[in-house]
Amino acid sequence: MKSTVEIASRFREIILNGTWVANTNYKLQLENLDWKTAVTPIQNLNTIAVLAQHIHYYINGLNLVFKGGPLDIKDKFSFDFLPIQSQDEWENFLTKFWNDSEEFASLIEQMPDEKLNESFVDEKYGTYRRNIDCMIEHSYYHLGQIVLLKKLLSH
Repeated sequence: MKSTVEIASRFREIILNGTWVANTNYKLQLENLDWKTAVTPIQNLNTIAVLAQHIHYYINGLNLVFKGGPLDIKDKFSFDFLPIQSQDEWENFLTKFWNDSEEFASLIEQMPDEKLNESFVDEKYGTYRRNIDCMIEHSYYHLGQIVLLKKLLSH
Protein backbone atom coordinates (compact mmCIF):
# COMPACT_ATOMS: atom_id res chain seq x y z
CA MET A 1 0.00 0.00 0.00
CA LYS A 2 1.23 3.49 -0.85
CA SER A 3 2.20 5.56 2.19
CA THR A 4 -0.09 8.37 1.07
CA VAL A 5 -3.08 6.01 0.95
CA GLU A 6 -2.26 4.76 4.45
CA ILE A 7 -1.89 8.31 5.82
CA ALA A 8 -5.15 9.40 4.17
CA SER A 9 -6.87 6.45 5.83
CA ARG A 10 -5.49 7.52 9.23
CA PHE A 11 -6.85 11.01 8.65
CA ARG A 12 -10.29 9.73 7.64
CA GLU A 13 -10.31 7.61 10.78
CA ILE A 14 -10.05 10.58 13.14
CA ILE A 15 -12.47 12.85 11.31
CA LEU A 16 -14.95 10.74 9.38
CA ASN A 17 -15.21 7.07 10.11
CA GLY A 18 -12.75 5.40 12.46
CA THR A 19 -12.82 4.18 16.02
CA TRP A 20 -9.53 2.34 16.35
CA VAL A 21 -7.40 4.85 18.28
CA ALA A 22 -9.94 6.92 20.23
CA ASN A 23 -13.01 4.67 19.94
CA THR A 24 -14.76 7.62 18.26
CA ASN A 25 -14.26 10.33 15.63
CA TYR A 26 -15.44 13.86 14.88
CA LYS A 27 -18.41 12.74 12.82
CA LEU A 28 -19.68 10.43 15.57
CA GLN A 29 -19.30 13.19 18.15
CA LEU A 30 -20.77 16.07 16.16
CA GLU A 31 -23.23 14.77 13.60
CA ASN A 32 -26.24 14.50 15.92
CA LEU A 33 -25.25 17.28 18.30
CA ASP A 34 -27.65 20.19 18.42
CA TRP A 35 -26.22 23.63 17.78
CA LYS A 36 -27.12 25.01 21.21
CA THR A 37 -24.97 22.37 22.88
CA ALA A 38 -22.18 22.98 20.37
CA VAL A 39 -22.02 26.70 21.22
CA THR A 40 -22.59 26.42 24.98
CA PRO A 41 -19.58 27.79 26.87
CA ILE A 42 -18.17 26.21 30.01
CA GLN A 43 -16.25 28.79 32.02
CA ASN A 44 -13.50 30.19 29.77
CA LEU A 45 -13.03 27.05 27.65
CA ASN A 46 -13.49 26.95 23.91
CA THR A 47 -16.88 25.64 22.83
CA ILE A 48 -17.35 22.43 20.89
CA ALA A 49 -18.26 24.49 17.83
CA VAL A 50 -15.12 26.61 18.06
CA LEU A 51 -12.90 23.52 18.44
CA ALA A 52 -14.48 21.92 15.38
CA GLN A 53 -14.12 25.15 13.39
CA HIS A 54 -10.49 25.40 14.53
CA ILE A 55 -9.65 21.97 13.13
CA HIS A 56 -11.57 22.76 9.94
CA TYR A 57 -9.60 26.00 9.57
CA TYR A 58 -6.34 24.06 9.34
CA ILE A 59 -7.78 21.39 7.04
CA ASN A 60 -8.99 24.12 4.68
CA GLY A 61 -5.63 25.88 4.76
CA LEU A 62 -3.70 22.71 3.99
CA ASN A 63 -6.12 21.82 1.19
CA LEU A 64 -5.29 25.12 -0.48
CA VAL A 65 -1.56 24.34 -0.34
CA PHE A 66 -2.13 20.77 -1.60
CA LYS A 67 -3.89 22.29 -4.63
CA GLY A 68 -0.93 24.58 -5.37
CA GLY A 69 -2.08 27.67 -3.50
CA PRO A 70 -0.34 29.73 -0.83
CA LEU A 71 -0.13 28.95 2.87
CA ASP A 72 -2.51 31.61 4.17
CA ILE A 73 -3.47 30.18 7.57
CA LYS A 74 -2.15 31.85 10.70
CA ASP A 75 -2.27 30.46 14.23
CA LYS A 76 -3.42 33.83 15.58
CA PHE A 77 -6.63 33.58 13.48
CA SER A 78 -7.30 29.88 14.09
CA PHE A 79 -9.95 30.52 16.76
CA ASP A 80 -11.62 33.58 15.17
CA PHE A 81 -15.02 32.58 13.82
CA LEU A 82 -18.43 34.13 13.54
CA PRO A 83 -20.71 32.55 16.13
CA ILE A 84 -23.03 29.81 14.93
CA GLN A 85 -26.57 31.00 15.58
CA SER A 86 -28.88 28.25 14.35
CA GLN A 87 -29.19 24.54 13.68
CA ASP A 88 -29.01 25.25 9.94
CA GLU A 89 -25.72 27.12 10.31
CA TRP A 90 -24.33 24.26 12.43
CA GLU A 91 -25.42 21.61 9.92
CA ASN A 92 -24.04 23.66 7.01
CA PHE A 93 -20.71 23.95 8.82
CA LEU A 94 -20.64 20.21 9.50
CA THR A 95 -21.37 19.41 5.84
CA LYS A 96 -18.48 21.65 4.81
CA PHE A 97 -16.26 20.07 7.48
CA TRP A 98 -16.98 16.52 6.23
CA ASN A 99 -16.58 17.49 2.56
CA ASP A 100 -13.34 19.40 3.12
CA SER A 101 -12.00 16.54 5.24
CA GLU A 102 -12.74 14.07 2.47
CA GLU A 103 -11.05 16.39 0.00
CA PHE A 104 -8.01 16.57 2.31
CA ALA A 105 -7.77 12.76 2.40
CA SER A 106 -8.26 12.50 -1.37
CA LEU A 107 -5.55 15.07 -2.05
CA ILE A 108 -3.16 13.10 0.15
CA GLU A 109 -4.01 9.87 -1.67
CA GLN A 110 -3.25 11.51 -5.00
CA MET A 111 0.23 12.58 -3.89
CA PRO A 112 3.16 10.45 -4.94
CA ASP A 113 4.88 8.97 -1.88
CA GLU A 114 8.00 11.01 -2.68
CA LYS A 115 6.07 14.23 -2.02
CA LEU A 116 5.79 13.31 1.66
CA ASN A 117 9.50 14.00 2.17
CA GLU A 118 9.51 17.33 0.30
CA SER A 119 9.56 20.67 2.12
CA PHE A 120 6.12 22.00 2.91
CA VAL A 121 5.96 25.52 1.41
CA ASP A 122 9.18 26.53 3.20
CA GLU A 123 11.87 24.39 4.86
CA LYS A 124 11.06 25.95 8.24
CA TYR A 125 7.67 24.17 8.16
CA GLY A 126 9.18 20.71 7.74
CA THR A 127 7.95 18.15 5.24
CA TYR A 128 4.53 17.33 3.86
CA ARG A 129 4.57 14.16 6.01
CA ARG A 130 5.25 16.15 9.17
CA ASN A 131 2.43 18.60 8.44
CA ILE A 132 -0.07 15.86 7.65
CA ASP A 133 0.96 13.87 10.75
CA CYS A 134 0.62 17.04 12.84
CA MET A 135 -2.88 17.59 11.43
CA ILE A 136 -3.86 14.08 12.54
CA GLU A 137 -2.28 14.50 15.99
CA HIS A 138 -3.79 17.96 16.43
CA SER A 139 -7.19 16.55 15.52
CA TYR A 140 -6.93 13.84 18.19
CA TYR A 141 -5.95 16.43 20.78
CA HIS A 142 -9.05 18.53 20.16
CA LEU A 143 -11.31 15.49 19.78
CA GLY A 144 -10.45 14.60 23.36
CA GLN A 145 -11.49 18.08 24.44
CA ILE A 146 -14.78 17.78 22.52
CA VAL A 147 -15.56 14.45 24.19
CA LEU A 148 -14.90 15.94 27.64
CA LEU A 149 -16.98 19.05 26.89
CA LYS A 150 -19.89 16.89 25.74
CA LYS A 151 -19.71 14.92 29.00
CA LEU A 152 -19.64 18.10 31.07
CA LEU A 153 -22.59 19.55 29.15
CA SER A 154 -24.69 16.42 29.53
CA HIS A 155 -24.63 16.54 33.34
